Amino acid sequence: MERSEMNTSSELLHTLLGIGTEPRDLTFLQVSVRGVIVFIATLIMVRLGSKRSLAEKTAFDAVFIVIIGSMLARAINGSEAFFPTLGTGFVLVLLHRLFGLAAYYSHTFGILVKGKPVLLVEDGEVQQKTMLREHISKHDLEEDMRLDAQTEDLSKIKAARLERSGDISFIRANNVKQAA
Repeated sequence: MERSEMNTSSELLHTLLGIGTEPRDLTFLQVSVRGVIVFIATLIMVRLGSKRSLAEKTAFDAVFIVIIGSMLARAINGSEAFFPTLGTGFVLVLLHRLFGLAAYYSHTFGILVKGKPVLLVEDGEVQQKTMLREHISKHDLEEDMRLDAQTEDLSKIKAARLERSGDISFIRANNVKQAA
C-alpha cells in the first residue's frame, strides 16, 4: 500500500469512528459503527474468557462483567479513547483468566477472589450468627428450602450452605429407616 492510500484509509477510519470528536458531536453513524466494532470485540473477549464469568457465579465474575460493560460502553459513547479502551478490555479478560487459573492452583487465592461457602443449617439447626452475618433471613432460607429441597421441614435438612455463587445448597437428612 502506498503512503497516500494508508493516510486515506486512516482518515476514513477516523471519520467513521469519530476519533478525536467530542462525544456530544458524534453522529448516529459514528456511534453505530463504534457499537458494531465493540459488539464484535466483546464477542471475541467472551470467547477468549471464561464461560463461567457470564453466569456470574461469584462476586469475582460479577465485578468483571460490570467493569467490562461499563468500560466498553465508554468506547461506544466516545467518553474514552476508542482503541485504548478496546485494548484494555482484552487486558481485563486476560487478567480474569489469570486470576481464575491462580484460583485453580491455589485454594487460598481462590478463597480470596471467589469467597468460600458458609454453613447456614447443620443437622436441622439454623446457625443464627452465620445467618445474621450473611444477611439471610429465616424467610429467605425457607423460600430456598421449599424451592430447592422441596420441603418445609427444617429437620429434614442435614446441611444448608450459602455457596460462593450466592445460592443456597441443601443436603437432605437420611432419615429413612430400612426394614429388617
